[in-house]
Amino acid sequence: MKIHVSRRAFMRKTAVGSAAMALAPTILTSQATRPALLGGAPVRTREWPNWPIWRQEWEQKVIQVMRSGSWWRGRGEHVADFERAYAELIGAKRCLATASGTTALLVSMHVLGVDAGDEVIVSPFTFIASYNSILLSRALPVFADTDVETLTIDPQTIEAKITERTTAIMPVHIYGLPCDMDPINDIAKRHGLVVIEDACQAWLADYKGKKCGTLGDLGCFSFQNSKHLPTGEGGAITGDDDLIMDRCHSFHNCGRAYGASNGATQYFTRGSNRRMQQVQAVMLIQQIDKLQEETRRRQENAAYLMRQLDLPGIHPVRLPENSRAVWHLFPIRYDAEQFNGLPIAKFVQAMDAEGIPFRPGYHELYFDGLIDEAIQSRGYKRLFSEQRLKEYRESLHDLQGNRQVCKTTLAIGQNLLLGDKEDMDDILNALHKIHHHSAEIARA
Repeated sequence: MKIHVSRRAFMRKTAVGSAAMALAPTILTSQATRPALLGGAPVRTREWPNWPIWRQEWEQKVIQVMRSGSWWRGRGEHVADFERAYAELIGAKRCLATASGTTALLVSMHVLGVDAGDEVIVSPFTFIASYNSILLSRALPVFADTDVETLTIDPQTIEAKITERTTAIMPVHIYGLPCDMDPINDIAKRHGLVVIEDACQAWLADYKGKKCGTLGDLGCFSFQNSKHLPTGEGGAITGDDDLIMDRCHSFHNCGRAYGASNGATQYFTRGSNRRMQQVQAVMLIQQIDKLQEETRRRQENAAYLMRQLDLPGIHPVRLPENSRAVWHLFPIRYDAEQFNGLPIAKFVQAMDAEGIPFRPGYHELYFDGLIDEAIQSRGYKRLFSEQRLKEYRESLHDLQGNRQVCKTTLAIGQNLLLGDKEDMDDILNALHKIHHHSAEIARA
């Protein structure tokens, strides 16, 4: 049985999931605790917290902007106010607000010199925007393998992927899990490569005392509807180099001169329109305190789950030393053998029936067709030799760590982590309940 659910569809579904019936800390084995999938009572019958959350007190400033008619970036100060606030929040010198996380990646790659015919090393276990931003730059997304224990890029597999065409490394802090950045930055420095952090799911995640998005040359964030800091769409670039950030500003604003380029001709460089709107900035800046409060709650609840997940067949992720995740999704790796051979799809059904919505992680997206479409195109055949494209396509089968991660990873949405300890106990109790009855469910 195959399950294909997008991350955004997952967030919509989990917002309507079920809620908690008081169970004792230890699951009983009587008929009363029979799995809901087999006709028993579910662990939860109430709903989980909804997402996104709107507060009425935010409306006045939004209405003021709408009535002003000053909606685009060129009129008003709201976007600039948000940029200053977000830069301060994550400890960056500068921030540039953009139309989306994808556009943040596209702007960053252009400004840092990723060009047609280049290669960018990236994690394969990520949302499709990471792939697409590289392909739209007419570069080749070269996949280092995924570390099975961390779900992020395995630094030990990066160096073997570097060629004379490689210009950048794009570590992805997927699910809000920090990558192990020290070895990644060391490799980049040795080979003269830039590092573009895809931190689109990692607001306030930190690694060794610094926030994700401040550890490479540039960091990129998303404020899409499912994100912890949402405005429907929106994104940001963070960095400490004024010249680079000035060029990002110019490129995202149709190539207009900005900052260090002032005094040049008005359109001194190529550019496009990747701007954020004023009303988006007003929505975002009012949510910053809420983001900080909710991040603490998610981290506390995730830490509680991590401590209690001493269950055969359920493996929580390993974080790099001295780092903290922000849990855009809370993932586990599932071992069917430890559940009496219960297939992962049926495990998901059983947990759903208990009111705990687990969903599969990303699958092997590079086999979906978009990579083949790109490398078979006239443009890519001009840019890369036939032999290089053939070797590249064949190398996708070598990503054994990523294959294992894709086959075994499940996750719950960040909104579930906004509950209280009783809610977390429901997740744990349901896991223990399904484990105890796994043989029976597998036979059904």
